[in-house]
Amino acid sequence: MTFETFVFYVFAAILVGAALCVILLRNAVHSALSLVLAFFTSAALWMLLRAEFLAIALVLVYVGAVMVLFLFVVMMLDINLERLREGFWSYLPLAAIVGALMVIEMGLVLGKGFFGAQSLPAPRDPGAGYSNTKELGRLLYTDYAYPFELAAVLLLVAIIAAIALTLRKRKDTKYQDPARQVLARRGDRVRLVSMPAEKKE
Repeated sequence: MTFETFVFYVFAAILVGAALCVILLRNAVHSALSLVLAFFTSAALWMLLRAEFLAIALVLVYVGAVMVLFLFVVMMLDINLERLREGFWSYLPLAAIVGALMVIEMGLVLGKGFFGAQSLPAPRDPGAGYSNTKELGRLLYTDYAYPFELAAVLLLVAIIAAIALTLRKRKDTKYQDPARQVLARRGDRVRLVSMPAEKKE
């Protein structure tokens, strides 16, 4: 067993343990922190596969943005965990069926050598001057340019739809009109009023 294989098994064990903690821990904050550990371990596995860009993107996007936002939401909301666990046993049969199907699918994918399928050849070492980020960019903007642009358009539509669903005009909402603010003058804001002086009796 090589050192790289040993490190892979260590990271894989940590990843499986962190994933189990995400679904088994009762505290939502602890589950979110376990998910952060799972993301970091996945990034380490990406580094072992020489996919540096994907590893850094996983850490920056998911750990640095998504999980921080999720932690803030979990800590700010008053979540009643006992009420959430009330329907656990009613959903258990369906969850067990879905989980069993996922295990069977992963077994078929990982055990393809036992079912007569040809296994993929071992990846070759690309050398010291190989850039994973450069190769990924070349593939995205040449061979997969149209799917990449289609995914960007879909994300843009999703952002616009989310904004349109959340921003609804209400009568009791206060808002500012930038055009009226630009046209404002000093005379419209301050007015001098002359009043007769009061006389003491």
